[in-house]
Amino acid sequence: MVVHKDTKEIEHRSFKDIVEYFGDGDVLVTNDTQVFPARLYGNKEKTGAKIEVFLLRELNQEMHLWDVLVDPARKIRVGNKLYFGEGDLVAEVIDNTTSRGRTIRFLYDGSDEEFYKTIDSLGETPLPKYIKRETEPEDRERFQTIYAKHKGAVAAPTAGLHFTRQLLKRLEIKNVKMSAITLHIGLGTFRPVDVEDLTKHKMDSENFRVSEETVSTVNHALDNKKRVCAVGTTSMRALESSVSANGRLKPKEGWTDKFIFPPYDFKICNAMITNFHMPESTLLMMASAFGGYDLIMKAYETAIKEKYRFLTYGDAMLII
Repeated sequence: MVVHKDTKEIEHRSFKDIVEYFGDGDVLVTNDTQVFPARLYGNKEKTGAKIEVFLLRELNQEMHLWDVLVDPARKIRVGNKLYFGEGDLVAEVIDNTTSRGRTIRFLYDGSDEEFYKTIDSLGETPLPKYIKRETEPEDRERFQTIYAKHKGAVAAPTAGLHFTRQLLKRLEIKNVKMSAITLHIGLGTFRPVDVEDLTKHKMDSENFRVSEETVSTVNHALDNKKRVCAVGTTSMRALESSVSANGRLKPKEGWTDKFIFPPYDFKICNAMITNFHMPESTLLMMASAFGGYDLIMKAYETAIKEKYRFLTYGDAMLII
């Protein structure tokens, strides 16, 4: 679906037609994070009870400290040891963070490279729970954008899943620049907003990086009044977390918990590609802030009527 902010027109196109909306010098900003196999199945020591540990983010690389979600939470307490594989990996629970959240330390003597290889071999692709099927080996590739590069996300930046190599080539021929940021998506992205006052909603912090190269490409496009399009809400959040005092992009690395909801003055992008999201999600709120609440609500009514598919493997919307 193509949603025009100025004319309020809504078009129905195939995703490959996106090439027609961009030209010489325009920039598409992608998120090149890579999903890692974050879901581990193991057993508790002594009882041998089956447990699931979802790796959220690494807190300290040297000590192998991780922020995780555990299931069943009531049975996993501080001091418990957890075993994965044939004892290839052992972790100790060292703190409670939320009702299901724990901090764990992997007891591992090998190199960092060997540690990540072990996680890679034991872990499963963290498909969203609403995809009601067993994980398959092919998911490691399918639940990934074709330009994924830097490991660290527990979910794919879904707007990027629509791009094929042929499509990138066609954009390149038109001299449309592809520029990457990295933002490692955490589970907090999908947490619904359950407060009346949006300023009270706390986003989970996510690690991101905006490079000098991307800054230079994007600012050049802005200076020349070209189109700068965020491919996905995560790209948009990273860009809007890296704005200089004069309204241009600046290099930045760190954590962002930026929550964008209407009304919001976007500094960098004048176009956005995003999938169709659930009600009360921070993702839908960002899309509404960008496209205008009334227009996006109308677009969603149209999407439901026209049977557009929602969520991870669903259809896309270009807001220009």
